[in-house]
Amino acid sequence: MRETTLTDPEGILVEPEGATTGVLVLSGSSGRIETDRCRMLASHGVAAASIRYFGGAGQAAQACEVPVEVFDDTLADLHARYERLGVLGTSWGAQAALLLGTLHAEIDAVVGISPSHVVWAGLSVDRPQRSSWTVRGEAMPFVPFDQESIAEAVEGASEQGEPPSFCESYVSALEKYADRVPAATIAAERIAGEVLLVAGGDDALWPSALMAELVRRRRAVAGEETTIVSHAGAGHRVVLPGETPVAATAHRAWGGSEEADRELGVLALPEVLAVLRGRVTE
Repeated sequence: MRETTLTDPEGILVEPEGATTGVLVLSGSSGRIETDRCRMLASHGVAAASIRYFGGAGQAAQACEVPVEVFDDTLADLHARYERLGVLGTSWGAQAALLLGTLHAEIDAVVGISPSHVVWAGLSVDRPQRSSWTVRGEAMPFVPFDQESIAEAVEGASEQGEPPSFCESYVSALEKYADRVPAATIAAERIAGEVLLVAGGDDALWPSALMAELVRRRRAVAGEETTIVSHAGAGHRVVLPGETPVAATAHRAWGGSEEADRELGVLALPEVLAVLRGRVTE
């Protein structure tokens, strides 16, 4: 197995011998390089690359108005090296994974863990709110955050001495800005490759199970199949076998439990590998 440090943009590429699939692995709003997940996927025969897509040299400082083109060179490199091309994104990165699937016909598999069906406002303290993503220099339509609901969630959690859950705030935003939702909805029916979504029913950060189902419904209308793997007790963090759970934070509630999050990971991994490698149909 060969591990290469990437520099432009910063990242990592882990290549097992004999791999036929290359996958771009994207983190959520932490912006971290997913070294642990890349190594785990490589141990199962899938070449995996992960890059920093904001917060690095010459990049957007925050997860706000990030050019989707930041992923193009890595995708092109993987496409040139391997027979099959995939993108796996978690949370904020699942937005990117689904968007990339609509923009790159060469992508054979899209995996969204704790996904969203819409583009959200960027994670920035700047006002007014701006989109998370740009394409060809233009900001993509987005759903703004419900700042009033977020403030109430933070205040209520502070009184209870607990990290805040923002799930209801995301639901509230979808209702409050319903007129913005159609334009901000990711056109997942345009994804030519297979789509797998993994979501916990007890996600306290945002309603990933609901949003995964909305992606499935949109694709179903267009005659496209979508696989969803879920677990009622799991939260936002999905722990695939062989991974170390992301540490809890006082800034937000994840929902679920480590046990349930791991159980969802056990259910999901065979599906993840099957989609990335290419399913064998009878």
